[in-house]
Amino acid sequence: MYTFELSIAKPLHYNYTGKFEAPSQNWVHENFPLIDYELFVITEGTLYIAYNEDRFEVKAGEFLLLPPGIPPNNRRRGYYPSACSFYWMHFEDAAAPIKKEIPDEKYGECLASLSDTSLLLPMQGAIPAPEKIIVLMKQLQNAVRSNYHTHTLDYSATVILSTLCDQLRLFHDADTIKIKKNQKQIYHDIIDYVKTNVHVSLKVTDVANHFGYNEKYLSHLFGSIAGIPLKQFILTNKMETANFMLTDSNASITDIAFSLGFIDSHNFAKAYKKVVGLTPSEYRNSFEKRMLFHK
Repeated sequence: MYTFELSIAKPLHYNYTGKFEAPSQNWVHENFPLIDYELFVITEGTLYIAYNEDRFEVKAGEFLLLPPGIPPNNRRRGYYPSACSFYWMHFEDAAAPIKKEIPDEKYGECLASLSDTSLLLPMQGAIPAPEKIIVLMKQLQNAVRSNYHTHTLDYSATVILSTLCDQLRLFHDADTIKIKKNQKQIYHDIIDYVKTNVHVSLKVTDVANHFGYNEKYLSHLFGSIAGIPLKQFILTNKMETANFMLTDSNASITDIAFSLGFIDSHNFAKAYKKVVGLTPSEYRNSFEKRMLFHK
């Protein structure tokens, strides 16, 4: 895989950000030059975009990081129509772009040996917890609209990239822990199962029954790798999805509660405040109208 090493000895420099929604299924990204880094986080559909000699197909839940280029080899353009939606952010790194080709199986090792003042991000990949990244990008948009100081925007942009790198590192950490191969597979299968079933009332017993394991054994296995109990992971996953729905949709709190498997909005609000520290309404009201741009 191709990766980029970013220096965070000082904050990255924020330039622009926005949320884009294709006006129709016939939309194609325009032919624009790129003079800084651009991060795409896809929320719906698939983005078909070309940059220099490469074509990228980026699906919902994935990211794409394009580096600055030298004219005339720095133009990005759509090559296939799509009714997609995505968040985007332009930023600069004080250091010159460092592009490395690393075998997929070595990426975790490279992350582990990385200095505290650097980030190592693939050019494209799946986001382990996209809801977290989207909420952070939403917070950055809110800061821009509120005319926050440029230092705040720079640090916010840096946090977004750092969080993405941390998510990838933690995901790969599970593959470096000295446990049996089949246990690693169970761990990843549990995560996929919990995320897929975020819309139902899911208990640890349900997960154990689905995989045919003893409940205590499965909880211990998951906790030893993830660092948090399975019960807590299930609830945290629901709340992260709730954060995304509260900031990226106009769905009512009652509808959100039902869509996450709660019996009513009261139980949802009680659980949400216990985890987040705010009521769902307080959290939603802390964000202003999203910034929409047509690209």
